[in-house]
Amino acid sequence: MLSKEDLFKEYLDSKKLKFTAERQAILDRVFANYKHFEADELLVDLRQNKLKISKATIYRTLSLLVKCGLLREVIFGERHTHYEPVYGHEHHDHMVCNDCGMIIEFVENRIERLQDEVCKKNNFEPESHRLQIQGLCAVCRKKDIGALQITGKKFPSVEV
Repeated sequence: MLSKEDLFKEYLDSKKLKFTAERQAILDRVFANYKHFEADELLVDLRQNKLKISKATIYRTLSLLVKCGLLREVIFGERHTHYEPVYGHEHHDHMVCNDCGMIIEFVENRIERLQDEVCKKNNFEPESHRLQIQGLCAVCRKKDIGALQITGKKFPSVEV
């Protein structure tokens, strides 16, 4: 298996792009610890590590890392994108709390099998997928229930 650096170099070569010191630094910082991050957080991290790389270079490099399969865009907010490293990590999906922003990663083999069946049934060759469930985590749900009890409001009823 090729290293993440070799994969990135091969991808850049295929696009006739150079593997610069700035791209190396971004690659290193992205994979320094596994977590979800925003481009602006990466910018701060690079600056704290005494690396002066322009915001434009960061955004362009993140896009290249996504296209070559080393990173994945995972959460689209109203104004920003979150990324996560995927090289060396098992595929998983996400539940995102709309209130506090907590991210819960999960793997559910039944969902994966169903997606495979749907693709096969439709003669479709999948290259990737992204499942993200939006809602409220247990803590925020409890907080909302408490607020409703204080105000005396009721949950809206849903008829099935």
